[in-house]
Amino acid sequence: MSFTIATWNINSVRLRLPIVEEFLRREAPDVLCLQETKCPNELFPEEAFRALGYEHVALHGQKGYHGVATISRLPFHDILRQDFCAIGDARHLSVRVEALGTPLRIHNLYVPAGGDEPDPEINPKFRHKLDFLEEMRLMRADAEPGVASILVGDLNIAPYEEDVWSHKQLLKVVSHTPIETEGLIRILNEGNWRDLVRHHIPVPQKLYTWWSYRAKDWDGADKGRRLDHVWGSDTLPAMVRDVRVLREARGWDRPSDHVPVIVSLARSHPV
Repeated sequence: MSFTIATWNINSVRLRLPIVEEFLRREAPDVLCLQETKCPNELFPEEAFRALGYEHVALHGQKGYHGVATISRLPFHDILRQDFCAIGDARHLSVRVEALGTPLRIHNLYVPAGGDEPDPEINPKFRHKLDFLEEMRLMRADAEPGVASILVGDLNIAPYEEDVWSHKQLLKVVSHTPIETEGLIRILNEGNWRDLVRHHIPVPQKLYTWWSYRAKDWDGADKGRRLDHVWGSDTLPAMVRDVRVLREARGWDRPSDHVPVIVSLARSHPV
């Protein structure tokens, strides 16, 4: 009994639909969680996904900005959308499926990037990010008795030194400042979450999921950050069979600056 989930900040689902379709044909995960879809629900290309066997599509979108979508071969038993910071942004979506012999809650998140200046007193985007993280502290892996949990998405924070190309040079750069990294690790620990990617590919191995568009030679410079995450409740680390960061996708035609993260699990004992 196995289950594979992928997460990918696609940076406009309609613009990059061809590479998403190619990814699904090649990798065929059970569930794909997309962030930054930049698409209102009524314009989301659902039929393209159904044509590939993904009959179940849950959406939380808005025009031009943000947006998350969960695409699945498995039926949804409920769909929930949370409005973080009460400003109407489409940044969260959760569904419940049956997988690995248990009910499984899947949270799909797009945390605010936070702008360029890591000072909440002068940068409202950074203030928003910190407020969003504070609300995330309420998200617990064990919130629903008898239901396993997975939290995926572009969390826009690289928490560990090995999650960035240079810890020293990025300490004052948004996504790796101490207030962000310590805040994300606190959410992980207080919520009883487990970092499934780092469980399988532990530090000190360097690992990135994002490379800036500004780099002329992103591959050669390799100045990446691990901004995209897959967490799970405490029974799931023992089920992880494989974790892959699809680095090659950064070099595809008209790519996102993020690449897919794929986690495969298999049940070997009761959840």
